[in-house]
Amino acid sequence: MTSETSPTGLRSNLVNYGDAEFALFLRKAFIKGAGYSDDVLERPVIGIVDTESGFNPCHGNMPELIKAVERGVMMAGGFPVSFPTISLHESFSHPTSMFLRNLMAMDTEEMLRALPVDAVVLIGGCDKTVPAQLMGAASAGRPAIQLVTGSMLTGSHRGRTVGACTDCRAFWGRYRAEEIDDAEIEEVNGRLVGSVGTCSVAGTASTMAAVAEALGVALPGSAAPPAVTAERMRVAEMTGRRAVGLAEEKLDINQILTPAAFDNAFRVLLAMGGSTNALVHLAAIAGRCGYTLDLDAFDAMSLETPVLVNLKPAGAHYMEDLHRAGGVQRLMTEISDLLDLDTLTVTGRTLGEELAEAPAPYPQDVIRPREDPIYPAGSIAVLRGNLAPAGAIIKQAAAAPALLEHTGRAVVFEDAADLAARIDDEALDVTADDVLVLKNIGPVGAPGMPEGGYIPIPRKLARAGVKDMVRISDGRMSGTAAGTIVLHVSPEAAAGGPLAVVRDGDTVTLSVKDRVLAIDVDDAEIARRLALVEVRPKPKRGYAKLFVEEVTQAEEGCDFRFLQAEETTAAVPRRAGSTGTAGVSS
Repeated sequence: MTSETSPTGLRSNLVNYGDAEFALFLRKAFIKGAGYSDDVLERPVIGIVDTESGFNPCHGNMPELIKAVERGVMMAGGFPVSFPTISLHESFSHPTSMFLRNLMAMDTEEMLRALPVDAVVLIGGCDKTVPAQLMGAASAGRPAIQLVTGSMLTGSHRGRTVGACTDCRAFWGRYRAEEIDDAEIEEVNGRLVGSVGTCSVAGTASTMAAVAEALGVALPGSAAPPAVTAERMRVAEMTGRRAVGLAEEKLDINQILTPAAFDNAFRVLLAMGGSTNALVHLAAIAGRCGYTLDLDAFDAMSLETPVLVNLKPAGAHYMEDLHRAGGVQRLMTEISDLLDLDTLTVTGRTLGEELAEAPAPYPQDVIRPREDPIYPAGSIAVLRGNLAPAGAIIKQAAAAPALLEHTGRAVVFEDAADLAARIDDEALDVTADDVLVLKNIGPVGAPGMPEGGYIPIPRKLARAGVKDMVRISDGRMSGTAAGTIVLHVSPEAAAGGPLAVVRDGDTVTLSVKDRVLAIDVDDAEIARRLALVEVRPKPKRGYAKLFVEEVTQAEEGCDFRFLQAEETTAAVPRRAGSTGTAGVSS
């Protein structure tokens, strides 16, 4: 937490020459070389995290956002200074952006500790960038405010609205099933992404934007405006203005990231039918604050939270539609009785105060009323059993209802390479009733826990019209994907979890009703098989070595152990009975 007596402005975080006044003298001399006057140098310094990259089209509007933030900072009397950190894009980060999320979090944290910033604007968008920034900012303990880049515009293909990346997967599935030809898949490839910005559905980027607003670390109404709109630029300007206020008030991000704030974030995740990845990211952010994820409490919360946002992949609309419908504020107003309205937000006001002044609702079909939900409750379910002693999850709102209670024969793939080699083999012994099991794509096994959990339907079954199967892995799945897919099996196979011993032909049972994921093998046989599992080679140098030695399992956020808070003070979400405030009228 920022101390009332800590040095501010250019006097903070001085280089250690053994002479503080000389360090300040040098600092001013160099920055005056950039043309700044003494008047500017006496103002609160507002850092702006610049994550622009030619390899990151989700952040393609970064230059315009930075200009708007700078304008807001200067209007409020601050001194804006942008600085870079690494930038991650889901499609341009080998082997997976999740592998590099913790590196970006470290970069963010250490730059905030190193630079003389009184407050910071965190600009991120693509899936892992917002969680990385919030993780780093929480550890640095500075006044911070999140600004997301915003979603892309939709495109159009033969008269049909399309958007990344739910429609990417849908068209690719049709192509694999030979329902469309090479010419059409090439044509649609140029239609799916209508502009720069993040995915236009309830994927991880959109979910984390909503989660940031629900946590109170982003301005009210800031999650949904698309990337290339005037409103996104106005949000950026207002964010810059508010950052100066945070600096003056010394409002630390950890004063906002309370257990109650995480409760609200989990509620919004569930009510929007958001990405399962957000659960991992929230666990990581919470871990930086000294909070642990209580999967059973999350499951109980899920059972009482309806899905109200009619957004792909669980619904029909896109992020620009959610924006026009009133955005996350409108959603939170609809579920206000389920939220803790006394939580402090980055505005310096409570969530209840902000929702009380939110724009009045109007008729639309994107955010449903409580009596007409997209899905009644339990969009994400937590599973346990002898296959997942520490838990696994399934996004049942995006699954085939007929498969949520299913017993089938395991068809096993040892790792991603094995999957790629055999999934489309015409000789593969597989039927639609079988259960596809993929091992060794967890945090350690991959390494990096890629979004490989969206196991493709074997081509010969896809050609026969099969659209969904039960699929199980210790990896993740894109929030833009749908299917009866069990994810985050913990402990993962590479960490000695029972998933490692599943064999072809084992009987696997999935019961979402009973929250069970199990194989019909007794404990003694599991132990016998585990003793025979060969230890897979691990990286011997560099960041990869650090990663596999320090990364935690999914329920701890896949963060590095040495970056988590030194003490645990609470579990989130809080158990029933410890939440609740008067609602805001909707």
